[in-house]
Amino acid sequence: MTKPQKIILGVLTLAACMLVSLMLLVGILAYLSWVRKPLGPALSTVPPLTMPATWTPAAIPDFQPPSPTVTLLPGQPVPTEPVQMTALPTDTPVSSLARCGGPSVMHLLLIGSDQRGDSYAYGLGDVIRLVRIDFVVPKVTVLEFPRDLWVQIPDIADNLSGQDHERLNQAYLYGNPGFGYTDDPAQGPGLMARTLTLNFGAQVDHYAAVNMRTFEKIVNAVDGIDIYLPETLSFLTADTAKPQRMILPQGWNHLNGNEALWLARLREDGVFERANSQDQVLCALRKKLTEPEVLPRIPKLIQSFQDNVQTDLSLEQIGQLACLGPLINADNVVFVSFPQEEFKQSRIYDPVFKKEVFVWDVDFDILRQYVARFQAGEWPAPTFPGQPDIQDQMNCQ
Repeated sequence: MTKPQKIILGVLTLAACMLVSLMLLVGILAYLSWVRKPLGPALSTVPPLTMPATWTPAAIPDFQPPSPTVTLLPGQPVPTEPVQMTALPTDTPVSSLARCGGPSVMHLLLIGSDQRGDSYAYGLGDVIRLVRIDFVVPKVTVLEFPRDLWVQIPDIADNLSGQDHERLNQAYLYGNPGFGYTDDPAQGPGLMARTLTLNFGAQVDHYAAVNMRTFEKIVNAVDGIDIYLPETLSFLTADTAKPQRMILPQGWNHLNGNEALWLARLREDGVFERANSQDQVLCALRKKLTEPEVLPRIPKLIQSFQDNVQTDLSLEQIGQLACLGPLINADNVVFVSFPQEEFKQSRIYDPVFKKEVFVWDVDFDILRQYVARFQAGEWPAPTFPGQPDIQDQMNCQ
């Protein structure tokens, strides 16, 4: 081979290597763009909001949280300043201490819809949970919002003859395509997130909403869940068309998707007990998803259900959450509710339904204090040996 031929061959080899490298780089960038792309519309960024006047009683001066519902650390002050509402979404920057490549903290809005079909055109947001996911500790704390709070809902007044208040679970219904009372690209979850921000100062980074049929399929896809019941439950199912008597005996019960759904919708003992049942189901599902035989199936589960869930999480973020799950001790999965003593049963006239409807009479200023401390990781405070357990709190075991 002559010298000119060698030079030409070297140049062609270099060009080929550069072309392959470029194609590889483009492929990597395309893959990263794909896995980081939200599976649904992201939450809207909104300017800081002014707290609305509500029908609830005036703020209680010198608010002090009830004891022992909230346990404060020695010397820890109780916040008294009004909550400053921020734009959303506001993911916390990634910390070098965060596990699984996630942010330091993520606030995820979980919604359970009562829609029985496969679509998300209609359905009330009957299960509303704000989840604080700490990628540093790691820890998950879940706060329940009662669905029957009478709240101000953005965007609905033009469609309801000027009425801008409704029960909290209506925010999800009005935002979805069946009603379409909002231009928020995230539809029902977006309007629910903005409603929580407007009324309670909640920060929401991402959302995930599941209807009843999808929830049932998810439980069946992991071969059911196991729940321990301290006493036998006998109740009518929530299906008003054909209610059925269901009996779950005391002790361990293996529930399929349909049975888990009915337990989560149990209403006979009141809404607070219903929330406890839902938390038990979520704990059992979390435990099942972290079992060694189920973990390898999670990518396929995600792929099979990604078109049946409303969410703005990306595949990368779902992978981060799946990675974090096995690292969280059961004691660090905490379900918490606002203190029951703050809530009084009441009724208010609803111009939409032209009748009085059930609502909770509660001071929103107090709820805002709890939400602010919850999202700061200050409530519920950790307990120590000898301290009484915090009421309205449940740990996954």
